Parts: sequence; structure tokens; C-alpha cells
Amino acid sequence: MNALAAFVQKDIRYVAIQLGIGGWQPHRASEVFAHKYGDCKDKATLLSTMLQQVGINSYYLNINTERGMITPGTPATRWFDHVILAIKLPDRADDPSLSMVYTHPTLGKLLIFDPTDEFTPFGQLSGELQASYALLVTLDGGELVKVPQLPTNLNGVTRKASVILDAQGNLSGSFNERRVGDAAAEQRARMKFVAADKDRLKVIEGLLSQSLANFAVTKASMTSLQDRHQPFQLDYSIVAQRYAKPTGELLLVRPRLIGMKGSGLLETKEARQLPVIFDGPRKDTDTFEITMPAGYEVDDLPPPVDVDYSFASYHSKTEASGNKLTYTRTFEIKELSVPMEKMEELKKFYRAIAGDERSTAVLKPSTAAASAK
Repeated sequence: MNALAAFVQKDIRYVAIQLGIGGWQPHRASEVFAHKYGDCKDKATLLSTMLQQVGINSYYLNINTERGMITPGTPATRWFDHVILAIKLPDRADDPSLSMVYTHPTLGKLLIFDPTDEFTPFGQLSGELQASYALLVTLDGGELVKVPQLPTNLNGVTRKASVILDAQGNLSGSFNERRVGDAAAEQRARMKFVAADKDRLKVIEGLLSQSLANFAVTKASMTSLQDRHQPFQLDYSIVAQRYAKPTGELLLVRPRLIGMKGSGLLETKEARQLPVIFDGPRKDTDTFEITMPAGYEVDDLPPPVDVDYSFASYHSKTEASGNKLTYTRTFEIKELSVPMEKMEELKKFYRAIAGDERSTAVLKPSTAAASAK
């Protein structure tokens, strides 16, 4: 199953020629296989046919790529614009990597998979298609079903850093990013069309420029660019001039080194008219360790932040131990739609994040250093 799915994902190019009936009727599997290209329904047809040859049944699953367009209570005025597959899992298939499973009352366990998505591993599904209604097509007709939502830990970025700060406020150190789910798929898609190392470096610089000024990447590498079943990893080292801000004898240091979670989405004069829809469930974690300059100690630390709503949560804290500052935080999207009656909660949520991301720790000359002077 993995091998067949990988073949259709990687070796069958996505080409949509929607002329006449071609926009609605898939080509024969033999034609798609021979020409090595097709649109979503062609790729689904080919994979379904190949699975059938090894004794595995599958069914078309017609879906709309915009969550909420299709519901049980409204006519499908915006028709299904994408075709994926619901694959009947054999009874012996108990691989834990097969996460996107819908249990049908009569068909049993169905693995939902998008053959068009070349960057999402077999067993998972992109966030935009999760928690949506889709039309399951079987020999008995069509049935509207709710696509499951994956656990938050299957999508997100785990970021760690260890940096050194000098007395002038300059910073240097190394970072590691481990990406899974859509977070990995997005980076793999970007890197696919960036062949030169210098251009790939620009992608990393673009990520960092949202949080840092006056910085340079001194070393960078990536792991598992092609292997969709493994986390995508970035390792890089940077130097940043004047990261900490001197104020008299004090140094003001932002413990949140990189990464932006806040949003000004609701900071507008006009009232929000529609629910907020997230791309998918997600969980990001940051752990940043900052070695303080020699001769400095902590004068003040930002307060911890703990906000937890039904739709999302955010937790952060800054701690000092010896000559090190450690900043940790977790950002989690739990529900994919925030209704109008929770807009004020969402606004408070983003404001709390924005405040935390701007907060600074205050370093002062240590008592021993002051006595020596």
C-alpha cells in the first residue's frame, strides 16, 4: 500500500485538463498509467485500480478543499472540487503510522488518503481536508461522512536553540527545527523548487527575518527532504548583532528568540462577520537556552503566560538557573473553527501571545562584578 501510494504521489504528475466532460469524468487507469499524468480524480482512479490488483478495496471520497462549504444541513451549492480515496484497511493492518482512519459502520476501518498531495505521507491527511464533510461513493450510492481530525502532535514545529550573549548584546548560537505534518509538507514543497544551496539559505533567512534584525546564517543543513515518513529537520547557526538592548548598565533581552504566533487578525475597526477557520490542528513547542554574558545576573524576568480556551492554548515561561536563561512555550490549535460568540476570547488569546512575544528579561551587573569595580 505504501509503495503504490508513493508511486502515484511522486511519479504521476498532477495535470488538470478540464475540457468538456474531462472536468467531471476520470480517465481510465491504464491511460493515466501510460501517460504518467492526471488530475485528482485520475490519480485516485489509478491508485484505486492498483490497490484492487493486490486485493484491497477503496472508494472515491468527494470533498471540498474549503472546510465548511459542505454541511449536512445545506445544499451543496459549492460542489465537491476534489477527489481523494477511502481505502479499506485489511484486518491485519495495525501500523501506528496509519492515523487518518474513519470507522464506517458497515465497511469497517477506512484510511483516508489524498493521492494528489505529494508531500503528505501515506496514513495522514493535510489540515485543510480534516474535519470536513465528504461524499463517500460506494456501490450502494453516496453517503455524507465527517472526515476525522488528527491529533495536534502530528502537525507542528519543535524548535530548540542554544545561544550565547555577550556584554555588547551580540548573540550567536545554533538552532534545530523538527517539523511534522503540514509544517513539514510546506517546507518540502518550498524546497522542491529551490535547488541551489544559496537559494535554500534564503528560505531559512526569510523565516528568521520575521523575528531578527542584523543577523547572518553561518551554517545550515536539512535532513529528510525527500523522505515524507520522517520528520523534516533544519539545523542552522546564526550570529545577530545588538540583539540585546543596553540601557545604562542594564541589558534588555527578549527570551523568545524566533517564531511568531501572535496575529492582528481581529485588530480592525470593522466587526468580524464570519467565524475564524484554522488550517488544521497543530502543536508547536520552543525551548531556547540563553547563556548570559559574564558578569551579569538576572534583575527581572517576564511573568509566565497561561491561556487555555476550547479552541487553542498557549503556555510560556522564562526561568533563570546559574548563568542561563531558559524560555519554553507551547502553542496548540485544538478546534478548527472559532464561532462568532468566541471572537472576544480569540482576541484575548492573540493579545496575550503578542504581549509575551514582546516581553524582555532584564540583566544587571552581578554583585561580584560591581564589587570588583
